[in-house]
Amino acid sequence: MTTTRLAIASALAAALVLPAATQAQGNMERCYGVAKAGKNDCAANGHACAGQSKTNADAKEWVKVPAGTCDRIVGGNTKSK
Repeated sequence: MTTTRLAIASALAAALVLPAATQAQGNMERCYGVAKAGKNDCAANGHACAGQSKTNADAKEWVKVPAGTCDRIVGGNTKSK
C-alpha cells in the first residue's frame, strides 16, 4: 500500500512541476560573450556541442539566461559578433 501511495504522489508532483519548468524554458534568451571556458550551452566556433568553448568571454559562445538578464551582464550581448 505504501509503494502505491508513493508512486501516485510522485506522479502527481511531476505533473504539477512539469508545466512550470516548460514555461520557464520558454522565457530564456541566448547571451553571447559571457560564457566561461568549457561552460557554453551549445555549438559555435567549429565545435559540435556544449562545454567545448576554449576561452572565457568568447563573443561567439553563449549561455541561456532568463529573458532581459543578458543586457545587465557586463560584456553580455543578445547577438553573436
